This record gives sequence, C-alpha cells and structure tokens, in this order.
Amino acid sequence: MSAEVIRLNGVDLTLPASSGPVEILKGIDLAVSAGEMLSVVGPSGSGKSSMMMLIAGLERATGGSVVIEGVDFSGLNEDALARFRRDRVGVVFQDFHLIPTMTALENVAVPLEFAGRGDAFDRAAESLKQVGLGHRLTHYPGQLSGGEQQRVALARAFAPAPAILLADEPTGNLDGETGRQVIDLLFEMQSKHETTLLLITHDPALAERCGRQVRLRDGRIEADGANAAAAE
Repeated sequence: MSAEVIRLNGVDLTLPASSGPVEILKGIDLAVSAGEMLSVVGPSGSGKSSMMMLIAGLERATGGSVVIEGVDFSGLNEDALARFRRDRVGVVFQDFHLIPTMTALENVAVPLEFAGRGDAFDRAAESLKQVGLGHRLTHYPGQLSGGEQQRVALARAFAPAPAILLADEPTGNLDGETGRQVIDLLFEMQSKHETTLLLITHDPALAERCGRQVRLRDGRIEADGANAAAAE
C-alpha cells in the first residue's frame, strides 16, 4: 500500500471579513496516498482553492491538522513552511505567475537556486526541454504564448522533483486545444515523476481523467470516490 502523503483531519478555515468571520472550510477530512491523482471539483466558492492553499502551506488552518509527508504544519513557522513548499510541493495556478523580467530559463531556475542547487540552470534547461521548450530558454514571458507560459510554469513546478503537485485550474486562461495540450503534458509529467497530483477543475471530463474525485460544497466534502464527478 502506498505511503500517505496528505492528511487533513477535521480542518477548519475561518477568515475575517468586514461583516464578520466567514467559514471557508468546515471539518475537512482527507487522506491522499503517494502517486495518487485526485481531482477536486465543486461550485465556485465551495472551498477548493482554499483547501489547496492549506496543503501548500500558503494558508493556516484555524482548526484541525494539516500533515504533509508526515510533517504537521502547525509546528512550522513561516520560513520552515516556505522551505518545505520549495522542496516538496509544486504549485501551478491559472495565472502563470512568471517573473516578467526573467527569461524562461531564469524563471525555472529560481526555486532551484533558492534551494542551493549548484546545477540549477542545467536542471532548469532539462525541465524546459521536457515540456517542449528547449528552443525558448532565453525568451521572456511577454515573448511567449499563453500555452508556452503555462509550460514554463509546469517546468518550474516539476524541476525540483516535488512529492506533490497542486494545479488550480491550470487551463483556465487557455483556449480549448492549447488547454488540452497542456493537460496532456501535465499528466505525462505526473506519470514520469510519479508525483501525487491534486487537480482543481470545473471540467467534468478533465476531472474524470484522475483516478479519484473529491467534491466540495459549502466548505465540506460531499463526495469522495472514483465516480464523484458523475454527480455534477
């Protein structure tokens, strides 16, 4: 049986607002094994992105526990969380979040340099070749198409060989055919690296490509299983 890499126990997330505290997540229980591909679906505002932010250590739970690869996030300060995320968790957003003043190669090398990798640029170049951009190393984001920018973001996420990849609507800003190509590449890279994948999507067909689907509604998990997306 595969090792457990994600464990959420009774997780709550409440955020302040001008009208009073807002409950975003309510008693979330989730366990994900190494190498598993999990889609997270549900209506807008159901808590999908917030759950991903907790798993990435970009947001703090206000109740319950978040344990990633056996590490309880409640015991880590912000610097330790940042180091853990840098080394073990890759994140791909709908917006590409590339640094506009850096080339594709420099963008991919950034997390590797922060990790003290002496081969940062060689590794970044190899990662870009894997996503079909070996000929675009010196191009800036403004010189790349949307699909190419998301490929750079994928290369950057996979370059440190993370245990977990979190993808939040990675094709949301791409046209249909370009989005299909990026998703095919995402699944290809996941298989090659045997990375645990959590994919947030509004697309039922895309959700069904993962082996398991979790449906959120109003901050709670209402379905969890291979056929959860069929309830859309």
